[in-house]
Amino acid sequence: MPLFSEDGRVRLHEYQAKALLARRGLTVPPGLVAPTPAAVYAAAAALGGDEWVLKAQIHAGARGKAGGIRRVGRAALGGAIGDLLGRRLVTAQTGPLGQPVHHLLVERPVAAAGELYIACALDRGSGRRLILASATGGVDIESGAPPLSVAVDPLAGLQAYEGRALARRLGLTGRLIERFAKIAVTLAETATASDALLVEINPLMVSADDQLIVADAKIEIDDNALFRQAELSALRDPRQGDEKDEAAHAKGLQYIALDGDIGCLVNGAGLAMATMDLIALAGGKPANFLDVGGGTTAAKVAEALELVMDDARVKAVFVNIFGGIVRCDLIAEGLLQAAARLHRPLPIVVRLVGTRQDEGLALLAQSGLPIDVTADLAQAAGLAVRRAQEAA
Repeated sequence: MPLFSEDGRVRLHEYQAKALLARRGLTVPPGLVAPTPAAVYAAAAALGGDEWVLKAQIHAGARGKAGGIRRVGRAALGGAIGDLLGRRLVTAQTGPLGQPVHHLLVERPVAAAGELYIACALDRGSGRRLILASATGGVDIESGAPPLSVAVDPLAGLQAYEGRALARRLGLTGRLIERFAKIAVTLAETATASDALLVEINPLMVSADDQLIVADAKIEIDDNALFRQAELSALRDPRQGDEKDEAAHAKGLQYIALDGDIGCLVNGAGLAMATMDLIALAGGKPANFLDVGGGTTAAKVAEALELVMDDARVKAVFVNIFGGIVRCDLIAEGLLQAAARLHRPLPIVVRLVGTRQDEGLALLAQSGLPIDVTADLAQAAGLAVRRAQEAA
């Protein structure tokens, strides 16, 4: 099982995840979050000491290897702030554009005698949460041996004796066994209460006096559960996502940006996936996944088309609608509304099938716009690929 969950999630920043775990009784290093250079200096002064750890707050891992985590003294503090705050940090998990750093977490350094890994993740195969643990934590956890795992009972939760047994399997002894078991139970409880797909501590530091300290934390909340997680939903940072993804989210559209040149506007997630497969089969590459929903409106279709066509990479648009709940004439009205406002002409291929399709096709035909219309799905996908190639 992968250590990291799939999409369909709201990620918390490290400082937010640590605050949530601290409220549940886990030990975190003394730290303060700072959005400006002045606030970083103030945080360092408030924490005291002569050395601090500055941690770029982005929604991606592998920050340490990318220079996003710095241990600095007074002389190097200003330089580290300038290198991180207000910049984009590129890591192995961000892609080439990186993610913007709007906050730094300032912490006192923690002396570690050892590092562990522990997480509570959703196993989609069994439909249960698993506690995953490794005796070796840190930056290379994914390249090491598979972690040990314990299934969490969906009704009884994780029991303390199960946590203790897992601790012994990791080779822990003495007071560490009970302390590790408490953390394992807490992670399972936190995941359930928060509707989390992942609650991860990496590394879980072991101090010289056998204390277990949350040195880094990641929490990812299931998007579908946000209606009952108002407090966690408010922690969402839209600046960390793709701009188009965020614009679509604000409009209530299900959108994921991809790296192709054929924009897709489809109703229904299954049909959207099939549409992207057919584009690939025809030799093209979709520029996005976009599901406008089964009960969409003309206004929402217009907004969706504008979102797709505002992408400079898009060379052609494929509109694939099966009118079951939604009426095809409303889809056509939305397309025409958007076409009247678009700032650049693009070839549009439309497949309209279903409720009031004749009325919808008539509206498109009367518009005089250069829109290719076909009822055959495979033919429509091939035509969209050809139009994109002609426009390239």
